[in-house]
Amino acid sequence: MTTLPLMESALLSTVAKSLVQIEIEPRPLIPARPLEAGEQYRFHFDMTKCIGCKCCVVACNEQNGNPAALNWRRVGELEGGHYPYTQRFHLSMGCNHCLEPSCLIGCPVEAYTKDAKTGVVLHSADTCIGCQYCTWNCSYGVPQYNAERGVVGKCDMCHNRLDDGMAPACVSACPEGAIAIEIVNIAEWRRDYLSANAPGLPSADDSISTTRVTLPGNLVPDTGRVDLHRVEPEHPHWPLVFMLVLTQLSVGAFAVLWLLDMLGRGTGLTIAALASLGLAGISLGASTLHLGRPIYAWRALKGLRRSWLSREVLTLSLFAGAASAFAGMLWFDLPWRGIVGMLTFIAGIAGVTCSARIYIVPARPAWFSGYTLAEFYSTALLLGPLFVQMLDGGVPSWVRIAAIAGASSQLITQLLKFLWLSRSEVFELRASSLLLSGRLQNLFVVRLAVLGVAGVVLPLVATRGGIIAAAFAVAVVGEWLGRYLFFVSVVPKNIAAAFTSGERRAA
Repeated sequence: MTTLPLMESALLSTVAKSLVQIEIEPRPLIPARPLEAGEQYRFHFDMTKCIGCKCCVVACNEQNGNPAALNWRRVGELEGGHYPYTQRFHLSMGCNHCLEPSCLIGCPVEAYTKDAKTGVVLHSADTCIGCQYCTWNCSYGVPQYNAERGVVGKCDMCHNRLDDGMAPACVSACPEGAIAIEIVNIAEWRRDYLSANAPGLPSADDSISTTRVTLPGNLVPDTGRVDLHRVEPEHPHWPLVFMLVLTQLSVGAFAVLWLLDMLGRGTGLTIAALASLGLAGISLGASTLHLGRPIYAWRALKGLRRSWLSREVLTLSLFAGAASAFAGMLWFDLPWRGIVGMLTFIAGIAGVTCSARIYIVPARPAWFSGYTLAEFYSTALLLGPLFVQMLDGGVPSWVRIAAIAGASSQLITQLLKFLWLSRSEVFELRASSLLLSGRLQNLFVVRLAVLGVAGVVLPLVATRGGIIAAAFAVAVVGEWLGRYLFFVSVVPKNIAAAFTSGERRAA
């Protein structure tokens, strides 16, 4: 009679002891063995365990002393299915410590290094000048600019804690064990990194992310980010808006001045040359206002081997030097200025090209095309001739035709680019077109109208200097507006955001 209850009691006791043993048994938060040759550390995120509590976000901020609005680890939300059979999952992501980190490749001051021992991508705040180029290069939006400090920061896998045998703060804080540190064989992962891809994440192809993501087995095919319809304009970067337009204006003007001088119109061009040189100086000075630490702007020349920003600094500096020499030779009517003018033109075109290449990055799909080059060249072709004609009304008719060609080229570029964006199936490209046709519609229409009136109509009918001056002033404002739209309408690749987030990229 009592045998069965006793057996049940013994069974329950055994189960209870097992549960207690399981409960108190520590979880393996970090690898037990050291790294071997050809290996590195990586994050493993298990989506089946994450509950979206954001303990990892809080722990990361506390560990690194970041303000609440600046998150090196973020939690996004995914949803899929149809009522009543719906699913919701969460996605926690820090730095992916990629095999080919785009932040490292683009940094002009070499503030990023990939630790040879651990594979962790490290960032030096002491070296950083706050140019924010890396924030445009990373498809995951990992590097984040801290305006108070004037530098960028990012997750470094708490490498100091790892050196002391402790898990990163986010790993230790996760109550569900959804985040862990693993060892990955670099060669094997490079051959097959499919497990780095997940809904709500950009493709790992851009930089070969090493983060391994465990997906739920019952994930429905239409699972995606919840913030698809919450797209906000990006930061305008006003110093760059002014710098780019004025630089391209100056390059276009010196190209016209060089050609006029070669055709025997050397006299009377000095004022235009000096004015163009002044604009170049203003533009280069304005560019430093974009830096968080402008006093260290000289460091930007360190990354010439791989950074287009470093190359832009070099080529535009050479352009400014050559332009100064050319203007001086015009002033004193010195020989051989044709060669110096040609060198000025070459350096200027190289500078505009490098400026455009800064923005042609996979992480910003709307910039990642030949349209960016066409926009920048068209600005130079439009504003340069108009500026010279305004200061010297006796220039040949081909100068006016060149300005009209620049405006026409810019107008065609804008229309073709918008058509390309609106017809694309890529979320970021389509979202950029929705911004231009929605929230930014009035500004975009004004931009196109200004190109037609100030760039084509007025130069065609202009008979007095006042009309050309008005056309030039309106055209400059139009190009500033165009460069503003260039920055604010781009939709970057990024991880999914939270449903209740006030901003698209907030945690």
